[in-house]
Amino acid sequence: MNSPSASLALAAHLALLSSISFGGFPSVLPDVHNFVTANGWVTDRQFADFFAISQVVPGPNMILMMSFVGLKVGGVPGAIASALATFGPPCLMYYTAYRLWDRFRDRPWQQIVRRGLAPLTIGLVIAGGYVMTRAGDVGWQSALVTGAAVGLMPGTHLNPLWILMTGGVLGGLGLV
Repeated sequence: MNSPSASLALAAHLALLSSISFGGFPSVLPDVHNFVTANGWVTDRQFADFFAISQVVPGPNMILMMSFVGLKVGGVPGAIASALATFGPPCLMYYTAYRLWDRFRDRPWQQIVRRGLAPLTIGLVIAGGYVMTRAGDVGWQSALVTGAAVGLMPGTHLNPLWILMTGGVLGGLGLV
């Protein structure tokens, strides 16, 4: 596609979303998905593939994923703009918030804010997982593997990497 105007629109949208992404960028993935698919820049399948690839490589996964989307939309300049828009605003906000939070660390309202943000964050991350599940090719087999992975995570001491690798092997063998 390599459209400068599309790259700018994507970067502006990502900058806005990264500014409100409580709990990390996965909490706003549903909105990113809707935005890029509604504009016809990325298909559901491509979005799911970008997510999957970004999860198996080390490093800042969501920046990598948004770089893939930006690359598809606007080439290398789009990838750079998307990466900067994904991590730039929150870095500035977190730095400022940390300094203020530290200054007022003994105030009772801090605990109230923490308690209020926890359920919001959990809900946003669950919504992101739901959208990613719907974006991929989901049959009963992949739903079963996803359910098993979700069930195994909190109840066992298994390293999550083993669970992810098992799902990847099952997918690679064409079983899901």
